[in-house]
Amino acid sequence: MKKAFKIIGITILIILAILLAIPFVFQSQIEKIVQRYADENLNAKVSFSSVNLSFIRSFPNAQVDINDLVITNFKPFEGETLATSKSISLAMPIKEVFKSSSDQPLTINSINLDETLLTLKTNTLGDVNYDILKESETKNNDSSDAQGFTFDVKDYSINNSAITYIDESSNTSFFITELNHNGKGTFSGELSELDTKTEGKISLNIDSTNYLDNNKLKLDALIDLDLNKNKYTFKENKGLINQLPITFNGFVQQIENGQLIDITFENPGSTFKDFLAVIPKTYSKDLENVETTGDFKLNGMVKGEITDNSIPNLDIKINSNNASFKYPDLAKRVENINIDVAIKNTTGNTDETYVDINALNFKIDQDVFKASGTLKNITDNMLVNLDIDGVLNLSNLKQAYPINLDQDLSGILKTKLNTAFDMEAIETNAYSRIKNSGTASITGFTYSSEDMVNPIQISNADMTFKPGTVSLNSFNAKTGSSDLAATGSINNLLGYLLSDKKLQGNFNVSSQQFLISDFMEADDKAKEKNKTTADSESLKIPDFLDCTINTNAKTVVYDNLSLKNVVGKLVIKDQQATLSNMTSDIFDGKMSISGDVSTQGTKPSFNINLGADGFDIAQSFTDLDLLKNLAPIAKILDGTLNTTINLKGDLNESFSPDLQTVSGDAFAEVLTRELNAENSKLLTALESNLNFIDFNQLDLKDLKTNLTFDNGKVNIKPFYIKYKDIDIGIAGSHGFDKSLDYNLVFNVPAKYLGSDVNRLIGKINDPEVNKISIPISANIAGSFTNPKVSTDLTSGVSKLMKQLVEIQKQKLLSQGENTIKDILSDVMTGNSGNSNTPKDSTVIKTDTTKTNTPNTEQTIKNILGGLLNKNKQKKDTVNLK
Repeated sequence: MKKAFKIIGITILIILAILLAIPFVFQSQIEKIVQRYADENLNAKVSFSSVNLSFIRSFPNAQVDINDLVITNFKPFEGETLATSKSISLAMPIKEVFKSSSDQPLTINSINLDETLLTLKTNTLGDVNYDILKESETKNNDSSDAQGFTFDVKDYSINNSAITYIDESSNTSFFITELNHNGKGTFSGELSELDTKTEGKISLNIDSTNYLDNNKLKLDALIDLDLNKNKYTFKENKGLINQLPITFNGFVQQIENGQLIDITFENPGSTFKDFLAVIPKTYSKDLENVETTGDFKLNGMVKGEITDNSIPNLDIKINSNNASFKYPDLAKRVENINIDVAIKNTTGNTDETYVDINALNFKIDQDVFKASGTLKNITDNMLVNLDIDGVLNLSNLKQAYPINLDQDLSGILKTKLNTAFDMEAIETNAYSRIKNSGTASITGFTYSSEDMVNPIQISNADMTFKPGTVSLNSFNAKTGSSDLAATGSINNLLGYLLSDKKLQGNFNVSSQQFLISDFMEADDKAKEKNKTTADSESLKIPDFLDCTINTNAKTVVYDNLSLKNVVGKLVIKDQQATLSNMTSDIFDGKMSISGDVSTQGTKPSFNINLGADGFDIAQSFTDLDLLKNLAPIAKILDGTLNTTINLKGDLNESFSPDLQTVSGDAFAEVLTRELNAENSKLLTALESNLNFIDFNQLDLKDLKTNLTFDNGKVNIKPFYIKYKDIDIGIAGSHGFDKSLDYNLVFNVPAKYLGSDVNRLIGKINDPEVNKISIPISANIAGSFTNPKVSTDLTSGVSKLMKQLVEIQKQKLLSQGENTIKDILSDVMTGNSGNSNTPKDSTVIKTDTTKTNTPNTEQTIKNILGGLLNKNKQKKDTVNLK
């Protein structure tokens, strides 16, 4: 007996050794069969990392594992992956392994797929990526004559897999994830039975509308298979969509031109909780303790052929009568729920599928909301006809249903409205095909969004709907400390609400007080509650607005400026606001603005024309940063200013001009006779270097000047003023950083140059010499707070003395009148034999009011031109306008 057991044990070990060793011998043969079957039957690229053969795992059958399978499409989906699978296991009788590649096909008894991802796609031309089977070259399709595999499946399974279907032509996508499916039966006989179990999560999107979102699906189906007639009959079937049970009966049969379908279905339950179960759990939350009353019934019929030109007839009904529900943790109950909806198609024409909404009613507290209507031609250009009548206290929504909102809703919405339109009219703004009639109003509503810093509290808004337009009869709101009132019209409200169209309209807006800061910095109470933009983010003009606004504001506060009686027109489109005919009272004068502000780029930008008429100089140059930087010295003037300024540049986070990016030009006219020189360090320093002038007595009547600015620098074109009988020319530049580079030329009569000069003139005793004056140059550098002044006064007086002595000498020698005149000319033009200043270095074109004699003005222009050229290190032309 011991010997017998020993022999049996050794025999078993030998068999096991053979079972373990044989797969290594035949593995390459199996790989060739798999690859040959794929190449001969599939119009796609098939690859895999390895094929393993085992006689142990599925004993007494052999098991073939195909690992890391990838199927890649050819044109027109070239390079796209149709399917991947971590592992495909095939079980077959052991004898099948010993067939050569030229023998009959291998017979497969069991198939198991693990972590398989299948992507099915239909493009806009109707091409599909899953039609990859090659057409048979022979009419005899008997599987016994085909080389590769034949299926006699007893069971199969699909584990932890996913299926994606994308139809680009209808903008439809369908997803099954976490798919686990198994079936037992046989496919080899003409009549057989298949018992299947399926679990997964399904999602459905059509035209950007999410109809199913990770809804749980469970289906147990017993199916009769009539392979001879290609008919599949559902016998005992029960499914769950989330927690809604569904049973269905009928059959699907493959016919020559498509499929023949005859299926009926219904939900066996009758409570309203079954309906709530369809809603994704993300939104419906936990239904276990929800109180419900009333019934819910879903039943339907799908019967007819699916072909390229037709669909089955449809008759699907959804009904609920006098239902209610209440969540245990919420205060309000939704009651008097009545639903009567039908989805029908009686012709088989896809375009004639329609939805009848006979009733969709509910009540929260005392607020009743009713809706009804029809949706036709739903697969093409959908035709919508809806009636809405009801009242909603928006604050009750969150108290009755567990919805997550970005903000708490409040306010009372009242509406009685009929709307009829087609979706193409919405998309193309064909207002004549949008028929609206009725009214809508809201009171006590608070609105906030990422485009707004402070919430807008709408006390009331009242609208009347007419075909093509919506009239805004009244609108009163407050945000921060600002108030708004508006009337107007909206052209495409439905286009804005139902698609990505912009909100178009014309509005008249008025305000008693409008603070710009209310739209740029949240007030203390709202900072944390309503903050929607980053600290470094600039204000953005809403990109959904395409409207014209006529404004009338009593007071507009911007930074430290208070503008009164602001009137004008504002056009907003594509994140750009265009101002026209905008006027305001400020600085005891009138301001006009035209131009645009854009927030399209990463930085806001502006291009503005600014006019000032009668501005108080001291106020405007103290409070307005732009003027303060253009002409810092002007604040010492007493009087009024008229100016036009053209400027463009970027805006910073506070919506103020970034001075380093500002460029433009300006013309200014100063109407004043007085200035306060003691308030200016610059004039004090200049006066200390020139003992012949008192700047408080300058004649600034009708002063006009032109300037340009760019790259943080203001360039002043030459202009002229007068002090008593001294003519003064000024030109140069300063920076927004307060740096200075100015040149001044004073045409000074000799009488102001000291007693020695006057004594010499008296001795000469010549009328022409008595009129003599010389140009004195001054350069101002440094900064406005620390100016550096240099002059040629000392050298100028010294040269004058020498030339007066020469005149006296020539007169004594009786050289003649012409010689004296030549010397006088050199004195008055500032020239001498060793002067480096060009005699005529500028071309002067001017319409500036002339206060000098021609010779005097020309002399100053010549010297200013020379000084400017010297500073630039090259010759230049100074144009005076």
